[in-house]
Amino acid sequence: MTIRALFRAAAVQGASAPYDTLHLKVFYPGQLSKDDQTQNFGMVPADLSQAPFPIVIFLNGINCGTELYQWLAVTLAERGLVVVTFNWVAENIPGMVALTPGVDLAMMAPTQYGTGPTATALPTIIRELEDLQRQGVLAGLLDLDRIILGGHSAGGRVAIENASPTFFSNVVAAFAYGAHSAATVQLGYEAGKILPLPDQLPLLLMGGTRDGVIFNSSHRYGITWEQAQTPVVRTFQEAIAGGRNDSYLCIVEGANHFSIADGVDGTTGRPFLDYPETQPAETLRSLLAETIGLFIDAHVRAKEDAIAALDQRLRTPPPLIVQWERA
Repeated sequence: MTIRALFRAAAVQGASAPYDTLHLKVFYPGQLSKDDQTQNFGMVPADLSQAPFPIVIFLNGINCGTELYQWLAVTLAERGLVVVTFNWVAENIPGMVALTPGVDLAMMAPTQYGTGPTATALPTIIRELEDLQRQGVLAGLLDLDRIILGGHSAGGRVAIENASPTFFSNVVAAFAYGAHSAATVQLGYEAGKILPLPDQLPLLLMGGTRDGVIFNSSHRYGITWEQAQTPVVRTFQEAIAGGRNDSYLCIVEGANHFSIADGVDGTTGRPFLDYPETQPAETLRSLLAETIGLFIDAHVRAKEDAIAALDQRLRTPPPLIVQWERA
């Protein structure tokens, strides 16, 4: 299969220059052609046999470039999905310029949380997808009514907090790795509080037993976590009510905070807080990608074999999955 990508730049309404531009990379299943557009400009048509394409919008961790997640974008595109990654350099926190998934800190405050979306990049990305539906190689091929939010770390938090049809009517599911909904005490929350999630759509929460970034950031939440995966587990247990059998917790033995990334940029961010993986990185990435793919196939595409595979995990979890729960 040929996986191709196209680039877009989009202005974020309400953001101030120069921090008002998203740079998107959109991955899709392609079909090589010998026409002039392909041969001269590298514009490869989409594989029509797999359309219409459900869409994954993947939100990065703070100071994590899109290249770290390209492996996952390609893997998911091979399953017949369109995957959007993006870079946004912005000043979410006054005085701190960083690559950001786009977070509205005002909506994180105790008086505002849950009353509206915290995602500041999503409206712009969805508008760009609507434009791609009208023109270009993906015109008429996108399933704009089936958008899945995914993310890592802070981006994962944005994904799971905004997976609500009340906020974004075309979002149908969400997944996250290395993310949780613990409340930051600096915003005025009590220590150790887990904030509720919308809990209206299928959800997949994933974490690792070697997540040093989460464990060594406990002070932000006024507590010391018992284990590296504790806030991820508590988010699954306390932030949702469940009852639909479409929400999952997956804890992976030996995975650290950056196991979902192919490589780590040690020049920025906080990778120095992380613990070493105790399993081969490629093995961990493969397990995470398979889990995400099964979740989407089961609860977005309603594929019976994927539903059966997830059910089987409840009886016999695969090696390295030390905690697999459904709610």
